Amino acid sequence: MSLHGKNFIGNILSSNGDKSSKIYDIHSNESLEGVFYHATKEEVDEALEKANLAFFEYKEKTQAQRAEFLETIADEIINLGDELIVRTIAESNLPRPRIEGERGRTVGQLRMFANLLKEGSWVEATIDEALPDRKPLPRNDLRKMLRPIGVVSVFEASNFPLAFACAGGDTASALAAGCPVIVKAHSSHSGTSELIATAIIEAVKKCNMPDGTFSMVHGEGRTVGQQIVLHEVVKAVGFTGSTQGGMKLFELANQRKTPIPVFAEMGSINPCLFLPTALKDTKNMAELYASSITVGVGQFCTNPGLILLVKDENSDAFKSELAKSIENISPTTMLSSGIQQAFEKSKTDALSQDDIELLGESKLKNTRAEGRPTVAYVTAKTFISNPKLHEEVFGPYSLVVECESKDELDLVIESLEGQLTATVMGEESDMHEFKKQIFSLENRCGRILFNGVPTGVEVCHSMQHGGPFPAATDSRFTSVGTGAIRRFVRPVCFQDCPNSLLPEELKDENPLEILRIVNDKYTRERI
Repeated sequence: MSLHGKNFIGNILSSNGDKSSKIYDIHSNESLEGVFYHATKEEVDEALEKANLAFFEYKEKTQAQRAEFLETIADEIINLGDELIVRTIAESNLPRPRIEGERGRTVGQLRMFANLLKEGSWVEATIDEALPDRKPLPRNDLRKMLRPIGVVSVFEASNFPLAFACAGGDTASALAAGCPVIVKAHSSHSGTSELIATAIIEAVKKCNMPDGTFSMVHGEGRTVGQQIVLHEVVKAVGFTGSTQGGMKLFELANQRKTPIPVFAEMGSINPCLFLPTALKDTKNMAELYASSITVGVGQFCTNPGLILLVKDENSDAFKSELAKSIENISPTTMLSSGIQQAFEKSKTDALSQDDIELLGESKLKNTRAEGRPTVAYVTAKTFISNPKLHEEVFGPYSLVVECESKDELDLVIESLEGQLTATVMGEESDMHEFKKQIFSLENRCGRILFNGVPTGVEVCHSMQHGGPFPAATDSRFTSVGTGAIRRFVRPVCFQDCPNSLLPEELKDENPLEILRIVNDKYTRERI
């Protein structure tokens, strides 16, 4: 398929603007195929107006129809074949197994949401029948369920060109909820975005979804992105990226005449607490965490950027083994030269702070755009007093913080901002002894792990990928798993509505046979 570089204004391709961009190979600096046209203000407005019109038809599609649509998108992505894999590898510098796995995750979560819709109970239907004879006052017939919120804007992530991008979790959950989507393509993988958008539009046509159910536009965040967020038809935003980028969107959304929610997953240093029993296994623990720090060149939002321990007879040995392991890991190419430069700058800034010690750095070859694995060390006192050391270094970097006592560990944990994850390493007997500290970590994260590494996020019903600010703008929601659908719905109550006008989920006969709360009891029975 030849790349055209145009914007997807609903089902129509458009390239009316005079500004465009290309993508360059990070190794050779040669341009990849495709010239990508930035959307004009008029094109963005047209896409949003189409989405708004599509909403009133799309939200009334049955759950079964939306499920078929999601499954068709998944099929069309697979039908892109190796062309998608090759292009994504070229744009992201990620290896084939990673991209193939990410494609599997992308189509898998589309089908997961389709299954959620087929079952149908996720809408939380509740019914309280009328009590006309109740004293002293009668009760009206009240029926409530979750309904789609409206047009959703999705901003693609840089580090997951498929799973957190055009047809990623934000798009999949919004479409599942009944919301049209407009995607702002990431400038680093415009070709990948075009291929995926082509697959989605093909599914729109095959499933007879309204024109405007999906749009995708190219352009700069300062222009196209801001225009989208400030447009009154947009009712929610999905974002995965830096704290700076997420907060800019959040601030814009709250400047509107009608403020809207921004579901931004942002920075996290993912503290890992090593209890005394974990430190005894120094070599294995060091190798395990060196691998986790550097997997994917440290470009995971769940990268273990902070290791906490209480000083004992094994702590020095652990630090030494971790340094050795890091020194023997080869630097590898990062997602882009821009990300590599940002990594080097933030790492240099961190290492220039007072009383920080470089523990270990890869001694192997480092070339253009490669991230050199690095670990550093500070005392708890230094860490607590210097907020700069609490900032994320996006790449293969981690900071060891050594505490003199459990009381000092309490102070370190209390100083932490919100995180996506927190990890506890050690035997169960130790965990009981450090129960207070573990509960304190729980209050600062969305997912707490025991005896594992935080890198990697399972896409399933039980996953929570989000956390207290600044890990996310709203800790009540997840961006991964079926719970992500709840970001793009709102509860609506129907009072004394004629049965024939009710959504199927609330009708007396319960045609979908979903689980509902009827007069205080869970049931699948009809009324």
